[in-house]
Amino acid sequence: MGRVVQLHGELYAREFGYDATFEALVAEIAAGFLREFEPRAERCWIAEMDGEVVGSIFLVRSSATVSKLRLLIIHPRARGRGLGRRLTQACIRFARRAGYRKLVLWTQSHLTAARAIYQAEGFRKLSEEKHRSFGKRLVAEVWELKL
Repeated sequence: MGRVVQLHGELYAREFGYDATFEALVAEIAAGFLREFEPRAERCWIAEMDGEVVGSIFLVRSSATVSKLRLLIIHPRARGRGLGRRLTQACIRFARRAGYRKLVLWTQSHLTAARAIYQAEGFRKLSEEKHRSFGKRLVAEVWELKL
């Protein structure tokens, strides 16, 4: 789990100029997942390549009928192999099996690869809002998939 946090911190700082508050947010999400893990309702998938963590995705419970997709990331050396899409599909399959009616997520408008995956898998954008976080001016988006 620590490597997932580290991967997010490193890549988002290098690729997008995010500050350390982003890594802190990811650490909080990971800690909450570990502390409050509900095996029948939640999962995380961590992808490895040659013994190195190269990706992740989490599904967490929001309510009895709504789940959240969180922490999708793919290391640059693992990109272009369909890994992000396969992780997202695994997350969606689990959400359906767990009985959720909706899967929601929060992302940023500049994350075009992730947004393309969400759109291809049937998510639709519900809203967007300008904000200042992680040392940047960003546009947050909320997406939803009805299951």
